[in-house]
Amino acid sequence: MLRRQLGRKLEALRKAAGLTMEQAAEQLDRARATLYRIENGAENVRFRAADVKEMLSLYGASDEDSELVLAMAAATRENKNWWHDYVGSGLPRWFQLYIGLEAAASNIRKYQPELIPGLLQTRAYAEQVFRMPGGAIDAEDNDERQRAIQLRIERQALLTRFAAPQLNVIINEAVLRRPVGNATIMAEQLQQILKAAELPNVTVQILTFSAGLHAGAMTGAFSIMEFPLDTNGKEMEPPVIYLESATGAIYLDKPHETAAYNTIWADMASRALNESRSKSFIQQVAEEHSRA
Repeated sequence: MLRRQLGRKLEALRKAAGLTMEQAAEQLDRARATLYRIENGAENVRFRAADVKEMLSLYGASDEDSELVLAMAAATRENKNWWHDYVGSGLPRWFQLYIGLEAAASNIRKYQPELIPGLLQTRAYAEQVFRMPGGAIDAEDNDERQRAIQLRIERQALLTRFAAPQLNVIINEAVLRRPVGNATIMAEQLQQILKAAELPNVTVQILTFSAGLHAGAMTGAFSIMEFPLDTNGKEMEPPVIYLESATGAIYLDKPHETAAYNTIWADMASRALNESRSKSFIQQVAEEHSRA
C-alpha cells in the first residue's frame, strides 16, 4: 500500500507539472514502462533516493512534498513485511500486492462460488485445495505446498489483530455441500466458519440455490477492499477489486469498475440469507456432513 501511495503521489506531481508520462520518461532518460511501474508501486521497483530526487526536481516539487516523498521512498526500502519470507516459495509474485492490500484494508468483502475463502479455511481443507493441479503452487512440490498452506493460516491472524478489518463474506451453497477431502474435514471446516462468524468484525451470508439467478453468476469469485480514511476524512487509497486466475490476477480501481462490483455485491447480499439464517444453514449442512 505504501508503494502504491508513493506512486500516486509521484503521478500527481508529474501531472501538476504539466508533463505526460512520455515527456517525463524522456527527460528522466527512463523507459515509459519503468515510469509506469514506478507510478503503480510495482513490487520490483527500487525507489532509490537519487532517482526520486531527480523526479522531484523535474516536477518542481515543493520542499514539503519532497520531504514527504523521500521519507516514503526510504520506508519502502527499509520495510519488510512478514509475507516477504514466502516470496519465491509458496507465494507467487503477482499475489504479493494482494497480501499487502489485504493487510492494509479496513473493510474486505469476498464472494466465493467454489471454495471456502482462504481467511476462513482450516489447515486440512487448505491441504486438499493446494493438492489440486493447475494452480499457482506446484501441487507435486510438498515443501512449496506446505509453505503456501502456512501462509494461508498466518493470514487469518488478520481477523483478530488490533484494529482488525471488517470481513463480509458471501458463499454459494454449493461450496458448503461439495465434499473437499472427507466428511470429517467438511464438518470441521463448516464449524470453523461458524466460529469465525462469532467475531464482531466477521459476517457470513449464504447464497442458497433457491435464491435463483444472481449478479455474481456472471463474475466468478472476487474481493472488494476498502481502506482507512486519513485525518482529513479522505480515502488513503481508492477501493480495489481483486480477481484471481490460476496464473495471475487483475486489480481494478477505477470508479466505474468499483461501482459495477458494488452493484453486483448489493444484488447478491439482498438475495442471500441474513446472518442469523446463514449460521443456521451452515450448522444444518455441517450436521449432514457429520452423518455422512
